[in-house]
Amino acid sequence: MAAIRCKALTKHYPSRTGPVHAVNGLDLEIQSGECFGLLGPNGAGKTTTIEILEGLLAPTSGEVEILGRHWGRHDDELRQRLGISLQETRFQEKLSVLEVLRLFRSFYRRGLEPEDVMASVGLIEKASAWVGKLSGGQRQRLAVACALIGDPELLFLDEPTTGLDPQSRRQIWEIVRSFARRGRTIVLTTHYMDEAERLCDRVAIVDLGRVIALGTPAELITSMGGAHVVEFACAPAVAIGPSELASLPSVQGVAAGGADTALTVAEPHLAIPALLALLQARGVDLLRLTTRHVTLEDVFMHLTGKHLRDEDVPAA
Repeated sequence: MAAIRCKALTKHYPSRTGPVHAVNGLDLEIQSGECFGLLGPNGAGKTTTIEILEGLLAPTSGEVEILGRHWGRHDDELRQRLGISLQETRFQEKLSVLEVLRLFRSFYRRGLEPEDVMASVGLIEKASAWVGKLSGGQRQRLAVACALIGDPELLFLDEPTTGLDPQSRRQIWEIVRSFARRGRTIVLTTHYMDEAERLCDRVAIVDLGRVIALGTPAELITSMGGAHVVEFACAPAVAIGPSELASLPSVQGVAAGGADTALTVAEPHLAIPALLALLQARGVDLLRLTTRHVTLEDVFMHLTGKHLRDEDVPAA
């Protein structure tokens, strides 16, 4: 059963120069029980799409089905079944952690005990602490706890680890994994590619208001055609053109970014000696060279030509 279905979804904003197409015919299906990542660069329509799914925005056109229900007809029922953690949640500074969770629990007809949720997110020792005294990571765990307090079937996490230190990020990851182990559905937006690779069963890459790639992280990485990336810098930097590099053995793709050039290769043991021989023949100095496995970040850059950011379409 699909937890979310979108068909031909659009959202247009008027502007002086014509309509801004934030979402432009997006099709998407998310299965029950999966952790699904929605990734997109600045202006891709990712945040707008999420807000439509959460019932915060009405689409211009298209179909949206959430847990077999529809916004506008089943709003109260859907709100009882969803949990939402926004990019930034503001709490009353002089409420305690326990008071905040009791308040949020009162919004639901059924749900979990605040003490149990505090324990699950590692805040039981902070039960009586004022929100204003919490660290950034503790505040973010409290925001996730508020999304979990109604025992939701579908959980939206919008950039849940932005700005957190590595330890706090991993604490949030474990909370997400624990929720997923219960067979619940998660929709996650993030601008950390390692987070998407570690947590998500499938990811969709959105650009210009449409889904341009969809699959498991492994499937998307395999679609690059090579398993490794060879990154190097030389002097002079433009001594060898992309076409020559692309003709080297095993090279599947060439990407230049600043002083560095990245080669996507299937067999590094063939590509690297050929690259070194070419540089030596041209009298070019090699400044540095590294190799690594292809990541979801490489796929994203290949498809969009952009770095992933946490902003979205500006207001018209």
